Amino acid sequence: MIVVDTNILGYFFIQGERSCQVENLLAADSNWCAPVLWRSEFRSVLGLYLRKALLSLEEVLLIIDQAEKLLIDNEYELPSANIMRLVNESNCSAYDCEFVALAQFLRVPLVTEDRKILMEFPGVAVSVAQFLGN
Repeated sequence: MIVVDTNILGYFFIQGERSCQVENLLAADSNWCAPVLWRSEFRSVLGLYLRKALLSLEEVLLIIDQAEKLLIDNEYELPSANIMRLVNESNCSAYDCEFVALAQFLRVPLVTEDRKILMEFPGVAVSVAQFLGN
């Protein structure tokens, strides 16, 4: 089991240069978890692709459906106090700290490509390459 952030979900569902590596991540560990917040962040990402006509509405709806199926039964609500303690201890946003807090709660790694999270929480956050041992 791993916690993945919205960037990892984006790399997986929206084809790009990092998609292959993230597909390897899913092959290595298919039990992905995220705070409920992922839905709003992911909708925002997909909204940008939709507005820039990089994806059609039909493609966006298919992607969000697939992402929701991937994370079914693996979404978590977290106490605000846990998140705000992490905000107080770091320079990360409350949004980012939700993913860190979940990884700490579940005692599993947070896999991310977000440099700030990797720098601020090296005991919890790992890059895809680190997780895969590359």
